[in-house]
Amino acid sequence: MVLAKSKKSVGLGNTLMNDRFGKGKGSDRKRVSAVTRVDHATGKEYITNDKQDAAWVKMRSITEQGALDEFLATAELAGTDFTAEKMNNVKIIHTDQRNPYLLSAKEEQAVLGKQRANKSRLTVPRRPQWDSTTTRDELDQRERESFLEWRRGLAELQETQDLLMTPFERNLEVWRQLWRVIERSDVIVQIVDARNPLMFRSEDLEVYVKDVDPKKHNLLLINKADLMTYKQRKMWANYLKGEGIDYRFFSAQLAKEMIEAGGYADSDEDSEDESDAGEGPSTKEETPKAEEKASKEKEEAKEEEITEHNDPDTHILRVDELEDILLQYQPEGQDRKLQVGLVGYPNVGKSSTINALIGAKKVSVSSTPGKTKHFQTIHLSDNVLLCDCPGLVFPNFANTKAELVCNGVLPIDQLREYTGPAALVARRIPQPFLEAVYGIKIKTRPLEEGGTGIPTADELLDAYARHRGYMTQGLGQPDQSRAVRYILKDYVNGKLLYCEPPPGSGVDGPEFNAELYDMAHLPENRRVAMLSALEGADIDDTATLTSEMTALALPQGQKSKKLDKAFFKSGGNGGHIQQAFHQKYSQQGQAQNMVKHMSGRKLRALIAAEQGVNVKEVQMEMGGKKHFKGGMGLKGGKGKRRAGRSGNNDDDD
Repeated sequence: MVLAKSKKSVGLGNTLMNDRFGKGKGSDRKRVSAVTRVDHATGKEYITNDKQDAAWVKMRSITEQGALDEFLATAELAGTDFTAEKMNNVKIIHTDQRNPYLLSAKEEQAVLGKQRANKSRLTVPRRPQWDSTTTRDELDQRERESFLEWRRGLAELQETQDLLMTPFERNLEVWRQLWRVIERSDVIVQIVDARNPLMFRSEDLEVYVKDVDPKKHNLLLINKADLMTYKQRKMWANYLKGEGIDYRFFSAQLAKEMIEAGGYADSDEDSEDESDAGEGPSTKEETPKAEEKASKEKEEAKEEEITEHNDPDTHILRVDELEDILLQYQPEGQDRKLQVGLVGYPNVGKSSTINALIGAKKVSVSSTPGKTKHFQTIHLSDNVLLCDCPGLVFPNFANTKAELVCNGVLPIDQLREYTGPAALVARRIPQPFLEAVYGIKIKTRPLEEGGTGIPTADELLDAYARHRGYMTQGLGQPDQSRAVRYILKDYVNGKLLYCEPPPGSGVDGPEFNAELYDMAHLPENRRVAMLSALEGADIDDTATLTSEMTALALPQGQKSKKLDKAFFKSGGNGGHIQQAFHQKYSQQGQAQNMVKHMSGRKLRALIAAEQGVNVKEVQMEMGGKKHFKGGMGLKGGKGKRRAGRSGNNDDDD
């Protein structure tokens, strides 16, 4: 028998209840202290209850507060209250437009000043003095000690001056290849990228060449000069001449195209005659206005070409002209071959230049920095011997790591932080040109909401990724890390073109590159699409791109047309709906479905019942057609089949 519970027994539940609702409990919560508040909107005072916090909350240490918490705590201490107001015209102003991986204009000027002050400390490692009495082990020890001292000096420069430097070569064996090339060469050719020549030029290397032998010469070969306009080359020529630098403009890509096209013309007159003779009559009828416009453009282009050709300062050398210039550095009184050392950063075109010089692919070419591992000699002719040095990243100053990526110094495929390089591309390339090249529409933040008028890295990458269909798995967000690799490779390869202006020119980047962002610099398919979309307007290839022009819908490509045709076709596996969903439940739809799924015998019976004829008089053919040819045709067909099975070919009458 279960005994009744004693009222005096104490359990866990009773203890909790008594602790919360027992006699005298909760008296501390009943004491309410009134405080006086001031309405911030009206200025009136009113009385309210003070906020009650637990003891542990009151004794909590607070060392940091957010902006909102600090504001509310200060208002509470001041006894000021605020009322929430609902407003429909509130605009959120963002102040996070600045990319933390890029420098502002003021910070960039400060960094440039520190770089100029410490420019003399950027050196290349020297090889210690040696002679015939120096043993191999002694020379190796001296080289290691000298190289270690050089690395310590650069590390001290980075730490004490807080300067960012290029990730220079730290392998002693690679520098030994450079030392051997310098010692055996008569002229050292530094190959630099025309888009930023000073970034890829090492001034101390030229000093070291003269220290090894004053009779040696230096030549600055500006490769990829075809990416620059005539005015840009002229401004750089004036700067280099003023600094006393021996330079030449060259383009390995142009030389390769000319070689593949069949070699160089014997003279400019012959090439002009051939081009005039090859034009022939136009099969397309042109209006007088179009003919006049085309002739005017042709004359202007011809005059500009003549001006460029006659200007030796900006002339882009051909292969034979470059070889003639190299032969000018032949030492006097020596019968041996002229030895030319080719030195430069990775991915500036050393191997491509050699291939253009010899007219055949004797050196492997790669867009990955550091393809050449050891120096190699190539016999160019009976008078010239080329020495190709491995690609070396010389110590140099850099503002940000984003510049190193955009300049092709750091590999793009190994990139981790990508918002900095993407923001730098969006800052340098105008938005209309980006939209025209990729056929996208970049949605930027309005100026009244804190926008700067320049797309951010996220805005550019989101637009490109959505247009290409690059989405992350699971979340379905735009895959920015994949999109940025395509954009940066287009920038490094010259599809998105930007050239640095020379120092002291008084011209900023947008003004210096204004001629590079017209219709003529678009890819061929995009240029044709833009011209067809703007058909009827008085616009030519030299027109500058604007937002209104890129906002026009571009014509569909062949791939898009093929996909649409396959999806919207009227039959088969396409996405076209042949009939409405509810039609199969109607009387007509049920009859169609019944006829569609019936076999031949049932279909004959149904047709005979509808027509009121004998079943044997109905004959079915391909396509669902019905014929009434009498019973003989049907019986004759069956008789043939029976005769065929039994081996008798006689017809059954």
